[in-house]
Amino acid sequence: MAPTLRFCVALALLSGLVASSFPRSPFQQLRKRSLPEAVVDGIEVYSTKISCKVTSRFAHNVVTTRAVNRAETAKEVSFDVELPKTAFITNFTLTIDGVTYPGNIKEKEVAQKQYEKAVSQGKTAGLVKASGRKLEKFTVSVNVAAGSKVTFELTYEELLKRHKGKYEMYLKVQPKQLVKHFEIEAEIFEPQGISMLDAEASFITNDLLGSALTKSFSGKKGRVSFKPSLEQQRSCPTCTDSVLNGDFTITYDVNRESPANVQIVNGYFVHFFAPQGLPVVPKNVVFVIDISGSMAGQKIKQTRDALLKILDDMKEDDYLNFILFSSDVTTWKDNLVQATPENLQEARAFVRKIRDDGMTNMNDGLLRGISMLNKAREEHAVPERSTSIVIMLTDGDANFGESRPEKIQENVRNAIRGKFPLYNLGFGNNLNYNFLESMALENHGLARRIYEDSDANLQLQGFYEEVANPLLTGVELEYPENAILDLTQNNYQHFYDGSEIVVAGRLMDEDMNSFTAGVKGHGALNDLTFKEEVDVKEMEKALQEQDYIFGNYIERLWAYLTIEQLLEKRKNAQGEEKENLTAQALELSLKYHFVTPLTSMVVTKPEDNDDQTAIADKPGEGEQRAEARAKSVTPSMAYMHRYQAPQRPYYYVDGDPHFIIQVAETDDAICFNIDEDPGTVLRLIQDPVTGLTVNGQIIGDKRPSPDSKIRKTYFGKLGITNTQIALRIEVTTEKITLWNGAAQSTFNWLDTVTVTQDGLSVTINRKKNMLVSFGDGVTFVIVLHQVWKKNPVHHDFLGFYVVDSHRMSVQTHGLLGQFFHPFDFKVSDIHPSSDPAKPDATMVVKNHRLKVTRGSQKDYRKDASSGLNVTCWFVHNNGEGLIDGVHTDYIVPNLF
Repeated sequence: MAPTLRFCVALALLSGLVASSFPRSPFQQLRKRSLPEAVVDGIEVYSTKISCKVTSRFAHNVVTTRAVNRAETAKEVSFDVELPKTAFITNFTLTIDGVTYPGNIKEKEVAQKQYEKAVSQGKTAGLVKASGRKLEKFTVSVNVAAGSKVTFELTYEELLKRHKGKYEMYLKVQPKQLVKHFEIEAEIFEPQGISMLDAEASFITNDLLGSALTKSFSGKKGRVSFKPSLEQQRSCPTCTDSVLNGDFTITYDVNRESPANVQIVNGYFVHFFAPQGLPVVPKNVVFVIDISGSMAGQKIKQTRDALLKILDDMKEDDYLNFILFSSDVTTWKDNLVQATPENLQEARAFVRKIRDDGMTNMNDGLLRGISMLNKAREEHAVPERSTSIVIMLTDGDANFGESRPEKIQENVRNAIRGKFPLYNLGFGNNLNYNFLESMALENHGLARRIYEDSDANLQLQGFYEEVANPLLTGVELEYPENAILDLTQNNYQHFYDGSEIVVAGRLMDEDMNSFTAGVKGHGALNDLTFKEEVDVKEMEKALQEQDYIFGNYIERLWAYLTIEQLLEKRKNAQGEEKENLTAQALELSLKYHFVTPLTSMVVTKPEDNDDQTAIADKPGEGEQRAEARAKSVTPSMAYMHRYQAPQRPYYYVDGDPHFIIQVAETDDAICFNIDEDPGTVLRLIQDPVTGLTVNGQIIGDKRPSPDSKIRKTYFGKLGITNTQIALRIEVTTEKITLWNGAAQSTFNWLDTVTVTQDGLSVTINRKKNMLVSFGDGVTFVIVLHQVWKKNPVHHDFLGFYVVDSHRMSVQTHGLLGQFFHPFDFKVSDIHPSSDPAKPDATMVVKNHRLKVTRGSQKDYRKDASSGLNVTCWFVHNNGEGLIDGVHTDYIVPNLF
């Protein structure tokens, strides 16, 4: 059976349409109740369609959204779409009341001058700028008169690359409101034949998905349609908010009876090559690892975790070594060693002891690893039929020894001499990514950014898995002499299992009858040659499927691939060569209407009877460094990058015990109490990925307050556990105890002290609070509340505040932890209660309709005695309907 293929297709990530205005309070929102329920702030999005045609791995995607301004005044409407970084925008049109304003692709310098002229005249501008892991954001706003309709249409194209044996169509859906006509439609045409087709959505139950989704395939054709009705979009039967918020994924497989497939249409050909069932070529891999001081904490820990997992996947025929660089260079072994069980066990022990230290001597680290591979080959210390690879991981710029990027690049180029690839993994944003990419590309490798996140170790493992199984080396794809023009790259150092080589070109004679494509490569056991013969006329007849094929798709595929490769070559070219490559890529970008790093799309749109200009640029991966450094000046920006949350902390529990949840993207909060008996232990946070758990034990007053029949309760003990570093912290109102394995340290609240170990930092501020940080992405504050020792009623107690949680995984749960992930709520029907200062209202949250009351709680983080008032919507009955399950689900037997 053929392995499952996943087509990394590139459907848009639709963020939806929003009307821009000042934030509205729940009271103001009541005024809009007379409008249809699908209207948000006067704007009704009545149609959204995402149409994708995939023909032989080349995807043509169109995102169309239609809206009408139902308000009595003009409104600014924004259209936001996130699309894959590897895609090129090809068109954008804006239609208002039947008048279309198109986008035009121009040379970047020409477009920039038009943009600057518009700005100088006081007109606003700006389109594609933001860039994330896999996606970049397209956004455009337009002023729409009362009663007017607007249509946005964005088109983009992408050649889908085979990745770990799979191709995937990925769509993240977030229309932000109910949409009368919502549809996703994908039509797939694969001449090799489709063997499997499936679709799933993370935001809807299988029962609802089944009734809204249709999928079918037969022979070469496949089709998926997702059309949820208005009722199916509701988060609950009577709700007006949408359940469409998450991932929609289509996966399919193609038949692979032959390792190669050639297609020819209108004088252009494409050759796909992906053999199966070949034995893996043994590899000699040197890991060159940055252990400088900037790798401290979570980074070095995740690197160790990833290397340990990689060692588990090494094959006994492989050879390996570790080179560690900081101010000095350290090697595990003097030479490459075979990955025998005994050597791997020793390697694991070495990896576990890796610690950060010193500065960044990248040059000497790389040269040591390259020299080791060269020596092993020259001395025949590794198998003749094996291949060598260097994988470097760094999180910063060279700052010790040879630190000039151009000189390091020259030294590495002269040492490798084209004999094996260099793969550069850049950890985080504080590095010269353009340098890492340039150095990797000129040594037949590639660069990859590893994003600082809770899954960084999985990103590292994922990259290794891509290169872990070479099936062929020295791969050359051959075609008839004097028969082709404008051939894309046809020589590759490696073919890795799960990938695919794609070559395209133009035929000199469009009337030729037959075409032969050949592939040569060195396998693990012998040299291999593959041949594929094509009857040109028969092929063209077989590809005449007008309903499924979009125009001259092979020609556009060739243009896309050619531009992509020209831009890569340009990164290392100089002088006249660079000018020639730039001219070629620019000419093709303009001819085929692609927004590339050399072109921009100019959008002229109406704005108060005056034209307004906006520019769509394609952000480069290397540009993120400057953006990241700018963000690092403002802490809230880095935080917003992941959760779009406000700067202040927005999860805490204090007092009786009052839980406060500040909801992302709002200026409002939700609160609830938990009423349980003293001695009860509650699970506050649990993250199985980071290994972090926080539990709290309840204490009661000494006796009921004279003016109250209700016995108040508080948190008297907190237990924090991190299983990944065998750490436990117990905090009581009297002392703080740390266990690192069996070792124990005890402090009291009279201390002012900071303790650091293994990425952990604990700071105690005498009689006030303590700060607990794990790396740079998880920080808690524990506040000590002290009362007069002879107080007849109250005990001392603790408050717990989450200052930073952005390194915690999406699997985090608990009474507080479940709210670390964005969620929405809506408040309506606000009306007076028995207390005029505390109105009641109806809240819709997590598909529940709840009665809530306006109130306030205290934030004691900065002022442990008086606190600051925080207004919130109070959810009654122990948070029932707001928290997942019921509050007793969070009771655990003990503090650890």
